[in-house]
Amino acid sequence: MRVLLVEDDAMIGEGLVAALAAEGMSVDWVRDGTHAEVALRDSGYSIALLDLGLPGSDGLDLLKAARQQGVETPVLIITARDGLDNRVAGLDLGADDYLVKPFETRELQARMRALIRRRAGRAISVLVAGRTELNTETHELSRGGVAEVLPAREYALMHALIERPGRILSRSQIEERIYGWGEEVESNAVDVLIHSIRRKFGKDLIFNVRGAGWMVRTS
Repeated sequence: MRVLLVEDDAMIGEGLVAALAAEGMSVDWVRDGTHAEVALRDSGYSIALLDLGLPGSDGLDLLKAARQQGVETPVLIITARDGLDNRVAGLDLGADDYLVKPFETRELQARMRALIRRRAGRAISVLVAGRTELNTETHELSRGGVAEVLPAREYALMHALIERPGRILSRSQIEERIYGWGEEVESNAVDVLIHSIRRKFGKDLIFNVRGAGWMVRTS
């Protein structure tokens, strides 16, 4: 899952990047309105976490402009502004949820999962492709009687593939989904992760389309 974090507070930002990365998420962090405006137009994010008090711009103005430009990425506002008028304004301008600081990271992650389920039209936190199931809360992958909780990177890779079964993802698309800006990616990193997952669940779990990429089949 690729996440956009718009947060100017260094301590909060560093803490969220670390916590979300530990859950297998790829986090791109921007700290001001100028960079946030550009980043919000990127359709590759599963969700955006948006602070309202930003240098150079107000988060509500950024949200309004993004929605007017057709940005459909789910937006979860994270802010210290706890007044009713602020919450109502944020939701009316296009936010999908509103969380007041300080908050527990577990609640933030639960709200993120709920928004993504809602956008995908799912009621529960389980992605299914044929006889393969991935629980997005516990990170447990189940297939053919084998069940195991995946490490963060393996979970991120499987989430990217099983989120849209039957769709081929190229190496660069997978790397984009599981690594954030500035992270060094070794040339064979994706191959190593796929090999590890196949070793646990069978070679036919992840299908290679020569010259194109990888996919999880629907059956």
